[in-house]
Amino acid sequence: MAACVKEVLPPTLDSTSEPPPIFDGTTKLYIAYICPYAQRTWIARNYKGLQDKIKLVPIDLMNRPAWYKEKVYPTNKVPSLEHNNEVKGESLDLLKYIDRHFEGPSLLPSDPGKQQFAEELLAYSDEFNKIMYTALASKGGVGDEAGAAFDKIEGALSKFDDGPFFLGEFSLVDIAYIPFIERFQTAFLDVKNYDITKGRPKLAQWIEEFNKIDAYSQTRVDPQLLLSILKTRLGIA
Repeated sequence: MAACVKEVLPPTLDSTSEPPPIFDGTTKLYIAYICPYAQRTWIARNYKGLQDKIKLVPIDLMNRPAWYKEKVYPTNKVPSLEHNNEVKGESLDLLKYIDRHFEGPSLLPSDPGKQQFAEELLAYSDEFNKIMYTALASKGGVGDEAGAAFDKIEGALSKFDDGPFFLGEFSLVDIAYIPFIERFQTAFLDVKNYDITKGRPKLAQWIEEFNKIDAYSQTRVDPQLLLSILKTRLGIA
């Protein structure tokens, strides 16, 4: 793994902020510090040791600067990547793009079986997140569907025995899931009094190992702030 440089994070830009130089040849990753989709790409950038190659440009999602939609990314979402005078979006696509187009440790193993399993897990990630958000917003307990989805994650983490991660070795699949599982661990405990790691030793180990990775820990935000944002979004008292 590339050494993860401890960097001073730039201030968040809002509607009163001037835009950075756009299409000036500098590669920029537009993110929001609180956004799990953006966190995926931020982790990948850090893990590959690209702090000097890809500049972070944080956006205030509650008070977005007009120039971001008008001049950078018309969909007005984060993350987006400005590279080679083009702007690309969608976090899962950007994980693969950053891995293919920049130096640093590979985020996908060469083994075809692992690559196939990676695609299956990436394809499942949106469904997994939807199940969890629905369960958190629902009345009553956790529900069978959410429990089964967490069990599926536990099973996926048991497929390869050459390491604690989804593909054994650390990969973009782990990066795709951690921002959401990080939030779900805090939220399910608070909202449903439910420990997502209970009876799931592989998931518990996966989270423990992830917390040792600087590329990830440097992207973490106060869990209580994230919990407050999530509860507001889902209308949870």
